[in-house]
Amino acid sequence: MSKPKPDVWYARLIKRHVAKRPLARNCAVAFLSGGLLCGLAELAHFFLMQGGMSAETASAWVTWSVVVLTACATGLGVYDRAGQFCGAGLAVPISGFANSVAAAMLEHKYEGMVLGSGCNSFKLAGAVVVFGTVSAFAAALISWLLGVA
Repeated sequence: MSKPKPDVWYARLIKRHVAKRPLARNCAVAFLSGGLLCGLAELAHFFLMQGGMSAETASAWVTWSVVVLTACATGLGVYDRAGQFCGAGLAVPISGFANSVAAAMLEHKYEGMVLGSGCNSFKLAGAVVVFGTVSAFAAALISWLLGVA
């Protein structure tokens, strides 16, 4: 009887000891919690517009509110606990972006305001901003070249 290769042996060992993830449950919870977050934002938008705000102003206020509430929840440790339960549902783009900036700032606050929080706040989110900007430029260029715009 020959010895199994180390990578095969290790893969079997890992498979035996790693907990199974409830994929269907995780997807359902992420879908429902993300939908709830977006539904609450839409409800706030609706009430702001009923109060006399224009759609553009109401959108700006709702976006600002989601960012501020997410940053506060991150600072209080609530966002991390909710993220453990809701998973990707809380990573709706604007709240996930706010969380990544606030978490990086909190992590490096002991290095000072400028060199700590300021310099490290966009380590993760900066890549998202750059990728989004480059992608938007590429899409606009392709649209312009094809004469669609």
